[in-house]
Amino acid sequence: MAMRSMMAADALQDFIGAVERAHLDAPWTEAGMSHEPKSRAVPFLWRWADIEPLLMRAGELVTPDRGVERRILRLANPGVAGKTSTHTLSTAVQLLLPGECAPAHRHSPAAIRFIMQGEGAYTTVEGEKCPMDPGDLVLTPSWTWHDHGSEGSEPMIWMDGLDIPLIRSLDTMFYEAFPDDRQPVSKALGDSARRYGAGGLRPAWGKARSDLPPLVHFTWDQTYAALRRLAEIDASPFDDVAMEYTNAATAGSALRTIACWIQLIRPGVRTQAHRQTSSAVYHVFAGQGFSIIAGQRFNWQKGDFFSVPPWAWHEHANEGDGEAILFSIQDTVVFEALGLYREEAYTENGGHQAITRVFDG
Repeated sequence: MAMRSMMAADALQDFIGAVERAHLDAPWTEAGMSHEPKSRAVPFLWRWADIEPLLMRAGELVTPDRGVERRILRLANPGVAGKTSTHTLSTAVQLLLPGECAPAHRHSPAAIRFIMQGEGAYTTVEGEKCPMDPGDLVLTPSWTWHDHGSEGSEPMIWMDGLDIPLIRSLDTMFYEAFPDDRQPVSKALGDSARRYGAGGLRPAWGKARSDLPPLVHFTWDQTYAALRRLAEIDASPFDDVAMEYTNAATAGSALRTIACWIQLIRPGVRTQAHRQTSSAVYHVFAGQGFSIIAGQRFNWQKGDFFSVPPWAWHEHANEGDGEAILFSIQDTVVFEALGLYREEAYTENGGHQAITRVFDG
């Protein structure tokens, strides 16, 4: 009996070898579909205390030019190949020093810039010059010309968010350099805000470009005012006071492949846990607090970043006296478009996870 089993096993192994040599596959010889997502990405926290000195050191060693177009440090998730932050999102911090220019180019990946600190820098997007201040969000949609420049007297640091892993997986990576370092500024200062910044109103003549959101520059003053207004009347049990930046022409997400959120975690609030098929990367713009992701506690403070993988329970808390403000990029819009978005609330223990460990890096 044992001999027959060994002969059968040898025959099966020979068969599998023949299948592979014919460039075929016998999937029934491997594990089947999983009952729920099993993400390669892991929950992780990048501390600003570790990032900042390395970024400033990069400022001493590297200058943006046609050889090194952007001075950035990427946030590499230990569970994902390719040094990206999740399986669909790439995040980095970028430093621009006084007088520098990061040359103009365009690429198929869409990108966002969320300004962390500094003054005097700008991004020009398709001819519109957008002066950047802390808390501002600037969009550079797929295949739009963009360059960065500094006219100030101090360093400017911002968060870059791109859909590079998604674009690579679809084999649609395109890139083109602009003939000059800077593209011509062809629009008045604040052009998109003047035309489309009034919410549901737009110019009655003509139509906005379908490939370019009407509003590409969201200022912090307007964003924070909107957060405070919402805080007076409503909040989510899972995200507290959370708002999404939108495309005024479609009422959908700001970009076709990247959703951008800003959320206020008020003092004393601990949200309930939930999970989604989408992933997210958070930046702590102000305050401090903690998040529990898949049972692990992540203590965060101003400047830090952390990732939430797909289908991972997560909740946020602010035990301090001041506000905590989180900006995030999410791939929600991709899963919604594909009909693959799913969300689930945590129903045990009043909606709160048990803490199994504290992240120590």
